[in-house]
Amino acid sequence: MDIREIARRARVSTATVSRAINRVPTVDAQLAKRVWRVVDKLGYYPNTQARALVSGRSRIFGLVVSEITNPFFPEIVQTFENLAVENNYEILLTSTVHDPKRMELSVRRMIERRVDGVAILTFGMEDSLLEHLRFRKVPLVFVDVGPDAPHVANIRIDYLSGIRQAVQHLAALRHTRIAFVSGPLQLKSALARKNAFLQSMAEIGLPANLIVEGDHSLEGGMGALTKLIASNCCPTAVLCSNDMTAIGVIREAYDHDMKIPADLSVIGFDDIRLAQFTTPPLTTVQMSQTELAKLAFRALMNEVGKVSPNHRMNEYRLITSLILRRSTELAPSVNERKKSLKAK
Repeated sequence: MDIREIARRARVSTATVSRAINRVPTVDAQLAKRVWRVVDKLGYYPNTQARALVSGRSRIFGLVVSEITNPFFPEIVQTFENLAVENNYEILLTSTVHDPKRMELSVRRMIERRVDGVAILTFGMEDSLLEHLRFRKVPLVFVDVGPDAPHVANIRIDYLSGIRQAVQHLAALRHTRIAFVSGPLQLKSALARKNAFLQSMAEIGLPANLIVEGDHSLEGGMGALTKLIASNCCPTAVLCSNDMTAIGVIREAYDHDMKIPADLSVIGFDDIRLAQFTTPPLTTVQMSQTELAKLAFRALMNEVGKVSPNHRMNEYRLITSLILRRSTELAPSVNERKKSLKAK
């Protein structure tokens, strides 16, 4: 079955069939309806590779994430795919799992499939990806780290806005010993969150000397709290670089018989869906995964639609904000704190 048979049965030219199937708006509406009736009756599926060769467009977007098992990413993938379907696109999804070789194979696969653009939402390894894609004139969307180059758009995350709200919230609850558990500091996004914490603490005149580097995992959060408890200045509140770390802190607190939030207030970052179902529900800085996916898709559509490349970087901004739940409360007094620790 090919378009010649469709044309014969619909009593139109093959050119009309081609334009109708590709939804060219200049096709007469009645002829298009006739073509689609035959297409539906025969169950015809166009050869997408052939269409890509003719049009120069594959109607495929690449989407690169760090690890699909991380609860931060499924909502991004789902939203991005929904938008792709609505706009007659497919997505080619890959997760790097922080493996450079796997990432290189994935990028090669995208190039072979002639993707129309790639959204790189990995929060790490972007430099290597860039080297493979930037010189092929493939439109790219990055988070925070995109270079000033043609065909490149950047989504800027306002980490400071939400983290400042979190620090001020804890200060209003009379916490003065506020710890921060960062992500791996070789990641630019983790470093940006740490710097936002340092700036926010300086703004309210509190020392920022309780900082532990984590790895954005549950186990990393558990290990970080163990280190903080062993320190000479145990915190009354912990702000974490992501929600998985915060959930790990809550889990470790349970093993130390520390009540959340009576003994220790905890704040996460990301607002993954799981955050509202922890015990207690987690106060967190929201970085909307849905909005991030929408911005990435819109940026790609804008880049693909350009007649000529724009040598000025296109930027999109995502604001973060504090979501109050029940994992924070008024700081325990010094005497209460001593009694609580002695009892344990």
